[in-house]
Amino acid sequence: MAIEPWYMDESNEDPRLPHHQNPINYVSTETLIEIGVLYWKLNAKNYENDPELEKIREERGYNYFDILDLCPEKVENYEQKLKNFYTEHIHADEEIRYCLEGSGYFDVRDKADRWVRILVKEGDMIILPAGIYHRFTLDTSNYVKLMRLFKGEPVWTPYNRPQEDHPARMEYIQNLTEKVGVPVAAH
Repeated sequence: MAIEPWYMDESNEDPRLPHHQNPINYVSTETLIEIGVLYWKLNAKNYENDPELEKIREERGYNYFDILDLCPEKVENYEQKLKNFYTEHIHADEEIRYCLEGSGYFDVRDKADRWVRILVKEGDMIILPAGIYHRFTLDTSNYVKLMRLFKGEPVWTPYNRPQEDHPARMEYIQNLTEKVGVPVAAH
């Protein structure tokens, strides 16, 4: 994996800061895989003609995409949008994001309910499983251009925490339990 995820500190400072613990406590690739996070490094400069991207889209059934430019100059109510993205939530479907330019942070909960911060930058494609608690923010550059991929009609409905009785959350917990063989406490 080309990304370096880490456990976040408990600071309430600007969410666009890295929020490293001191010392930095990196998270292993295995930990991300255990919680269902998938990652690819692709050629963002060639996204329109990239055979590897096409293969992923075909294999996983992603038949729709759009491009989202996030920056103060291009998004109305930018600060409010970022605040909404940074509110902890789940989705009923996978969240697939491919970073074409810029950078930002996806924060996901590990099995012990700790925040893991994942920096995504140009060429990074990340898939978060349905039902995982997560949030998103930009870094201090305040710019990211993302491709959002979907199966079928695009649906981006956040369900803010708590959502322990949501079918996607219950299935996610069940899948974690089956992988590990030990019940995972719902947080």
